[in-house]
Amino acid sequence: MARGSGVGEERTPPRGRMEGARIAPEARRGRGATANPDGRFEATRREGFDDGWPEEAAGARRTDVTPERARHIITRNASPDISFDRSINPYRGCEHGCIYCFARPNHGYVGLSPGLDFETRLFAKPDAAALLERELSAPGYRPRTIALGTATDPYQPIERSHGLTRSVLEVLARFRHPVGIVTKSNLILRDRDLLAAMAAQDLVKVAISVTTLDPDLARRMEPRAPHPRKRLEAIHALSEAGVPVMVLTAPVIPSLNDHEIEAILEAARAAGAREAGYVLLRLPHELDDLVGDWFTEHYPGRKAHVFSLLSGARGGKTYDAAFGTRMIGQGPYADLIRSRFALAKRRLSYSDEPLRQTTALFRRPEAAGDQLALF
Repeated sequence: MARGSGVGEERTPPRGRMEGARIAPEARRGRGATANPDGRFEATRREGFDDGWPEEAAGARRTDVTPERARHIITRNASPDISFDRSINPYRGCEHGCIYCFARPNHGYVGLSPGLDFETRLFAKPDAAALLERELSAPGYRPRTIALGTATDPYQPIERSHGLTRSVLEVLARFRHPVGIVTKSNLILRDRDLLAAMAAQDLVKVAISVTTLDPDLARRMEPRAPHPRKRLEAIHALSEAGVPVMVLTAPVIPSLNDHEIEAILEAARAAGAREAGYVLLRLPHELDDLVGDWFTEHYPGRKAHVFSLLSGARGGKTYDAAFGTRMIGQGPYADLIRSRFALAKRRLSYSDEPLRQTTALFRRPEAAGDQLALF
């Protein structure tokens, strides 16, 4: 063990994921998670101790990006309560650092923490465009809308230098393949040229996540995501370019941002959003403890009330993975949120019917040597 690391490892029965995993504020400045607990698949447990060296001696966490060589880029699912059966995520982990991100536990599959590791130890798939071209060119491939950014944001800060999302969109545009994009970043405006051309062919729809209009709350719970104002400006700019935009009020967090539902829908509609959706806070696996610890630091007086309301909407648990209710919950609180959302949508003239993208234009571009097949 390196001197001054402040962390030791031993094989002992787990006593709670957060014990010994909390990180001093000065060592995680600008990050969302308050801790870096071991993933649920790890056989060892880290335990903090005082060795006399200040924790900040090692320096604050920087973002580290590792290439990930994937064999496939399109991920399939058979979930009955989501509108797509295939998706692409060019990145694993997300620098936005949103404390509530339901994808955090996925970092456990690569032996990393869903806490600080998720937002600082990232993976990029440099072969994404080439893999996509190969998979779309397969003789048996049948097009349906691909969802881009369903787990981690395709326009997170590292996209500025890696450009993987842009390269994926270029392939989709060339194949005239439909795509739906989910992001909370105004970096998407960099690709307005591609998106406008695809929108003219009914090939794209964009969903912009606006969690809160309160800049202070946004900075605390999604520290490296763009300012709420920038997201509304992105909705406006995309709409002006002819790109259909949906606003996502996600997640709705009891007693924290649920009072903003109507205000968010009003602001987004004024900016040009045509559709609206929401998701009730989801806390799978380690996320329960991570969000709980975040509340202890930032809003200790609200923590018990928040988790009580959430438990009431999740059948007495903090999370219920049952299809049909996992996104919106059930019970009195969930019914109230559903009613408020529906009333606000109707008052603001949001569309009730989701805009569908066409698959009729799909084609496999000719490659060099294709003409030889005629002889």
